[in-house]
Amino acid sequence: MNQSRILVVDDEPQIQRFLKPSLTAAGYEVVEAATGAEALKAVATQAPDLVILDLGLPDMDGKEVIVSLRGWSDIPIVILSARDRESEKIAALDLGADDYIEKPFGIGELTARIRTALRHRGRRDAIPAITEIDGLTIDPVKRLVSRDGEMVHLTPKEYDLLLLLARHAGRVVTHRTLLTSVWGPAHGDDLHYLRVFIGQLRHKIERDPTQPRIVRTEPGVGYRMAEQE
Repeated sequence: MNQSRILVVDDEPQIQRFLKPSLTAAGYEVVEAATGAEALKAVATQAPDLVILDLGLPDMDGKEVIVSLRGWSDIPIVILSARDRESEKIAALDLGADDYIEKPFGIGELTARIRTALRHRGRRDAIPAITEIDGLTIDPVKRLVSRDGEMVHLTPKEYDLLLLLARHAGRVVTHRTLLTSVWGPAHGDDLHYLRVFIGQLRHKIERDPTQPRIVRTEPGVGYRMAEQE
């Protein structure tokens, strides 16, 4: 039985009535909050392992909650919101959210994203390990990449891009995060530049670059690397 504690922050009673029994049945302990202030207090006093956060709260925008939490906590944050604009997703992710799910949603998808976020938290402070996905092997200690046992030759920037995605496997990494982390702040808006490098990378690591399984596109937002097998 999974005993992780989940804080659900949403002011819609019907969402709380749906989520609490569903998450409890999945083995989680559920704590509830209806406002941003209640959420911040609950994280500080009840030590949840993950936060499910709506952006439309009565006392503050959910993005303000993200900023406040990221000032002192690395707790995983999964956004669950009816806001479907790409700009909202990008802003929440860039501020430090781990994932974003739109309402309406399926409980199966939500619990899968929860498991991914919790696993990622467990790896944050771990020694870098070898990643294996669909025949691709990434060894960050030796800085080696291979595909089905054959060495893959990447440029330094291609390798940095791949490693950044691998360190966030299962999570969306926004265009801006990728660009500023790999190329620097001056390149934060160079989306075409990023697409070119992603295309080059896919031709080297994917079995079929036209139907990528390792580096997947999150339209308008960024890219997500598949999780390790």
